[in-house]
Amino acid sequence: MKTLVIGLGNPILTDDGVGVWVARAVEERLNSTTPTSDVTVTEASVGGLRLMELMVGFDRVFLIDASLDSDLPPGSVRRMDMGDLAAASPPQHLASAHDTTLVTALDAGRRMKLALPDDVIIYAIAAESVMDFGDWPTDAVAGSIVPVAEAVLNEVQFAAHGLEVDYGFA
Repeated sequence: MKTLVIGLGNPILTDDGVGVWVARAVEERLNSTTPTSDVTVTEASVGGLRLMELMVGFDRVFLIDASLDSDLPPGSVRRMDMGDLAAASPPQHLASAHDTTLVTALDAGRRMKLALPDDVIIYAIAAESVMDFGDWPTDAVAGSIVPVAEAVLNEVQFAAHGLEVDYGFA
């Protein structure tokens, strides 16, 4: 199963970069174990149509991004699928005033017969600060990096064996 892990955000805007830091942790762990050609890890600061274009040709995609969800304390993690995303306020980089939402972009891509994944998993990490310059997330948000990276890695491994697991994230 061709899998793509995308860490979204800007790593010089404190919590906004948490997706990037998680992706780097995933990539570091993959490189320190047995590298697999079935898993690609990348970073991006895009949403909507450009984000959809990155997903073409993959069977499963994991998106990790900061969330401005005020219902959760900073560092809390919400694991969602596309159905959840369609019903919720999208995380920071999954929507833009200058683009379309990811849900709409994926729908458009499917109508154009692009090879898009049916399985898109989003890890949204509640942010405390996304506007302040800083090269590392706030303490509460930084504490979610390793658990989310491990959850993504476990899901990748379980998917390779056709298994699913619940990680306890909201």
